Amino acid sequence: MKQLLGAHTSTAGGVSQAIKRAEKLGFTAIQIFTKNNNRWAAKPLDKIEIQNYKSEYSKSNIKFVVSHDSYLINLCAKEEELLKKSRAAFIDELQRCEQLEIPYLNFHPGAHLGQGEADGLKIIAESINFAHQKTKDYKVSSMLELTAGQGTTLGYKFEHIRDIIDMVEEKERMSVCIDTAHIFAAGYDIRNEESYEKVITDFDDIIGLVRLKCFHMNDSKKELGSRVDRHEHIGKGFIGKKGFANIMNDERLTHIPKILETPKGKEQLEDLENIKVLKGLIKK
Repeated sequence: MKQLLGAHTSTAGGVSQAIKRAEKLGFTAIQIFTKNNNRWAAKPLDKIEIQNYKSEYSKSNIKFVVSHDSYLINLCAKEEELLKKSRAAFIDELQRCEQLEIPYLNFHPGAHLGQGEADGLKIIAESINFAHQKTKDYKVSSMLELTAGQGTTLGYKFEHIRDIIDMVEEKERMSVCIDTAHIFAAGYDIRNEESYEKVITDFDDIIGLVRLKCFHMNDSKKELGSRVDRHEHIGKGFIGKKGFANIMNDERLTHIPKILETPKGKEQLEDLENIKVLKGLIKK
């Protein structure tokens, strides 16, 4: 089976432009922002731009699109005003995905900021439930991303993700993304076959591979268990090529889209190099 590969792609000039860029680069899977990721407010999506996006997508070779939400959103924010703002912004992100028919909204669970992990996880689930109630009958799935666990960030343990989903009412609307740099920094060693097998088996036992719908393929600039989120080019970090070879050759995961979030310039030539490395790791 041909694996779906691509990278986070710029939407400069409109969301439809990301499809054009990705198509030129030969991607079959992409991640985008549907608005400025460092701002709360955004202009509603223009009807013509929505049509342009759908048209470009329908005639492209891209088979998978995921949107990443704004980095400002914290679904377990300590301050009431910030939590309210985060929930409203998250609902807006879901609405934008629904308008564009993007099936997944990827997001970091949140940072508890001293409230404690148990309370933080509970508030995240409450935020998701609130958002889902406001977006009834939406097809878009809320995709929890595993994190490195920097600061008070939650989601660095498989159990965190399981606990959130357990408290979400509409479980059928939940999916999960594994970021390789994040899980490695969180302490999950995927570098050798034995430890890799344990990581995937544990994920399946705790969360369930059925919920895994996307990989962020990033090497790590920091060591195993560092809890520091820093992405590096494939094979140039502490994970190394062997860790990625384990993923690329795992038959359980061949159907899951794999998207790069590694450093890049405007032309995204680095993405092409990283994809070449990933493809080169596949055993014939």
